[in-house]
Amino acid sequence: MAQEERQDMERRQDMEFFSRHLLEWYHEQKRDLPWRRSRDPYHIWVSEIMLQQTRVDTVIPYFNRFIGRFPTIESLAEAPEEEVLKCWEGLGYYSRARNLQHAARQVKETYGGKVPDDREAVFGLKGVGPYTAGAILSIAFNRPEPAVDGNVMRVLSRFFLLEDDIAKAKTRVKMEGLAKELIPAGEASHFNQALMEHGALVCTPKSPRCLVCPVMERCAGRFAGRETELPVKTKAKPPRPETRLAALVEGRGERAGRVLVRQRPSSGLLARMWELPHWPAPEALGAGTARPGDAAAMDRLRRSLSEAGISARPEEHFMAAEHTFSHIHWTLQVYRCREEPLPLPVAAEARGPYAVQGTAEGATALSPGASTKEPELFADEAGHDGDRAEIRWIGREDMAKYAFPNVFLKLLNAYFDQRDSAEFSG
Repeated sequence: MAQEERQDMERRQDMEFFSRHLLEWYHEQKRDLPWRRSRDPYHIWVSEIMLQQTRVDTVIPYFNRFIGRFPTIESLAEAPEEEVLKCWEGLGYYSRARNLQHAARQVKETYGGKVPDDREAVFGLKGVGPYTAGAILSIAFNRPEPAVDGNVMRVLSRFFLLEDDIAKAKTRVKMEGLAKELIPAGEASHFNQALMEHGALVCTPKSPRCLVCPVMERCAGRFAGRETELPVKTKAKPPRPETRLAALVEGRGERAGRVLVRQRPSSGLLARMWELPHWPAPEALGAGTARPGDAAAMDRLRRSLSEAGISARPEEHFMAAEHTFSHIHWTLQVYRCREEPLPLPVAAEARGPYAVQGTAEGATALSPGASTKEPELFADEAGHDGDRAEIRWIGREDMAKYAFPNVFLKLLNAYFDQRDSAEFSG
C-alpha cells in the first residue's frame, strides 16, 4: 500500500475514533444546563450569544433571568432597549444584547417569530457569525453544520497535531472543514455539543486533563508531548491603558442622599448606558496617570465638571477601579465631589428628553429652566463630538431602573454601602 494511502487510512481511523468516543463520553458526562433541556432554537440562540467570552457558571443565572423576562422572540423584539440592557447588566459586551434584540425584530418581522432553519437566513441575522449560526443550525435543527470557536480549535489542534495559527481566518476555515467531516450522520446536535463540552471540561487551555480524556489513546499532540503548547495562536495586541478621572457628585438640599449619573451617547462604546461622569486624565499629570489625592488631578476634574456645566467641587479621593475592554483598559480614579449651590444644566427644551422619555419614578431629573447652559458634550469620546449627555440624580433605590456597566455598578454599590454603614454606626 502506498504511503499516501496508508496515511489517509490512518487519518480516517483517527477521525472515526475521535467522533465515536467523544459522543460516548458526552452522553455519559454532559452537564445539565438549562438551554439543553429543550431544542428551542430561541433558547439555544440566547445561550450561545451569552456564552461568547463568558463562563458557563456566570451565564446560567443570566440566561434563566433573561428567558424568564423575555420568554419568546416576540417579547424580546417588543421590549424597550433599556429593559433588555438592564437584564444584561453585569454580563458585559453589551453590543451582544443590542444585536440580539435587533435580530429578534428581524425574526419577528421576516419569519413570523420563528428562528429560520436555513443557513443563509440565519447568517443574515444581526450579530450572528459563523460559529453562532453553526451552533443554532446544528444544536436546534440537527443540521450537519460546524460550530467552531476557540474551544473547538484547541481540541482539534491538539488531537490532530495541527500547527496552524488559530488567530488567522484561513485556519478557522480549515478547522470548519475538518469539524464538518467529523460530524457523524444524524448526530450533529450532540456531536457539536460534545466538542464544546470536551474543550470546556477536559481539553482546557492550561493543564489539560489528559488522563481522563476519552480520545487520549490517539491524541497526536499528546504523543508528541506538545499538548500544552497547542494551539498556536498569535498574541493579540494588549488593550491600551488609559487613566480617567471620575466624579462621584453628592447632592445637597433636596438632592441629599443622591448622586449624579449621566447617560452615554446613543452609539459606540457602552451606548446609552449610565455611568458616573468621567474624563481622561491629561498627559501632563504623568503619562496619562493620576495618583489618589493628586491636587493637579482634582483641579483638572473640577475644571472638567465646570466645563460640562456641572456645579461641583472635588473634595477627596474615594477609590480606584479598573475595567478592561477588548481594546482599552481603564483605570478610574474616583473622587467624591460636593454639589455647589449653583444650578445644574438642563437639556434644551426643544430636545425635550424628559417629556419624551419620562423620568424614572423616584429619580430626580434636572429642573427645567435651572440653567440656560446645555448638558455636557462627550467631546473626549472618539466619534461622539457634539453628543449631549442626559443627567439624573439617583438614590440606591433608583439603580434598578437604569443599566450600568459593571464597573460603575460596583462603584455605586460601594459608595452606598459605605454611606449606609456610616449612617448605621452614627
